[in-house]
Amino acid sequence: MMERQNVEQLAEWMRESEKTVVLTGAGMSTESGIPDFRSKKGWWKKIDPMSVSTTEALENEYELFHDFYQVRLTDLNACRPHSGHHVLADWEKQGLLSAIVTQNVDGFHHAAGNEKVFELHGSLRSILCSECGRGADEESFLNHKACLSCEGNLRPDIVLFGEMLPQDVWGEAIREIEQSDLLIVIGSSLKVAPANELPFLSTGKKVIINNEETYLHNAFDLHVDGNAGTVLETLQELVKEG
Repeated sequence: MMERQNVEQLAEWMRESEKTVVLTGAGMSTESGIPDFRSKKGWWKKIDPMSVSTTEALENEYELFHDFYQVRLTDLNACRPHSGHHVLADWEKQGLLSAIVTQNVDGFHHAAGNEKVFELHGSLRSILCSECGRGADEESFLNHKACLSCEGNLRPDIVLFGEMLPQDVWGEAIREIEQSDLLIVIGSSLKVAPANELPFLSTGKKVIINNEETYLHNAFDLHVDGNAGTVLETLQELVKEG
């Protein structure tokens, strides 16, 4: 249950902050209604999705790889950013938010209107050739077409297991967080490396908004328990009142 006193404290810190940065994880997106792809199709119950999101699957089991991401994209296209995404977009327009660093690949921050977004794991919305790197449209991937340049296999431009994070995005994210005097982590379990190292690069105040405790809770100056959308809506009203 959300503790209003903690939200009021966060609102005060936001008003005082000269550079606020937000780091979002999967918990930011679940409220948008993205289905659990593990149960979407009966045959996924026999396959570990973690084994499909790999460079090995892309190279050696492309049909399986393609079918998995075809389902993910189709499901994603039926969903929309929720109220919390729009709050963050409003804050950027008002100058209250300097940047978003996200582990999510759904593109909802951009869709809601945020411009300064660092997508650590790439985006499902972006398609490219796995061979030559040429960009392609989403429809071509969904329809199982090949690259127009080299006839290579198309793929979403996301970081698979076995690949490095995009170093330019990672470097920019680090700079933003190091310079922040308020860092708000939203919907992340902080279990995925190296993103779970990022909060501790900030020398400013650190706040976590999450539905459940993480093993790093005690490293934060403030905890707000609750759903991202509900907490952010309440926080927006309090910031306006101040």
